[in-house]
Amino acid sequence: MTDLHVLDPTRTLADLVAENPARAVLLDRAGLDFCCHGQRTLAEACAASGLDPAQIAARLDSVSDAPPADWAGGGRASLAAYVEDRHHGYLHAELPDLVRLAGIVRNVHSAHHPELADVATLVTEMVASFEPHLATEETDVFPTIAKLEPGTAGDGALAGKIATLVDEHTAMGAQLARLRELTDGYRTPADGCASYRLLYDRLAALESDTHMHIHLENNVLFPAALVEAV
Repeated sequence: MTDLHVLDPTRTLADLVAENPARAVLLDRAGLDFCCHGQRTLAEACAASGLDPAQIAARLDSVSDAPPADWAGGGRASLAAYVEDRHHGYLHAELPDLVRLAGIVRNVHSAHHPELADVATLVTEMVASFEPHLATEETDVFPTIAKLEPGTAGDGALAGKIATLVDEHTAMGAQLARLRELTDGYRTPADGCASYRLLYDRLAALESDTHMHIHLENNVLFPAALVEAV
């Protein structure tokens, strides 16, 4: 007899996370991209990664419901404000210090761990990518979305800007994937000092936060801005 409570693996990753954001952690740990490739079904994503969809579905189904997000029920303007406050605020505070910390760890440990030179370079490149991207969202796209009248959709100009932002999100996702590869999944080697461990812990947190950040924009906010509500 089929268990009617088992999560349907033909649902998209984006939908599963939108329904319960607490599932994001499990998907991250499984290496399933719910942000830039959130429109894949769970079955498709598992097949691409060699995972058992029934097993992942059962794990996702067991995740306790997350409390409602601060923006829930507040519409597009509320979500844009939430993303800027929660996720942009985090990046503005965290990225400059990560550049500094990555440089310190590289200078101390790169003789035995040459990959740290690439880690430090990549962190610097990510900051250079994020800064103009965040500025465009904060000064142009988000205010435009917030001003949309209820029930209306954005115009072609807004759609073009959003398409560019989504492309930039894809590039950022690739940078994060490369960072995970360089750091061996953010595992600190046995000879790593406290600063080394702190850097990798904070890079792992950056990946997790950015995945949720991109998910909220790509799969919730931007579609809502471009589809006229009934």
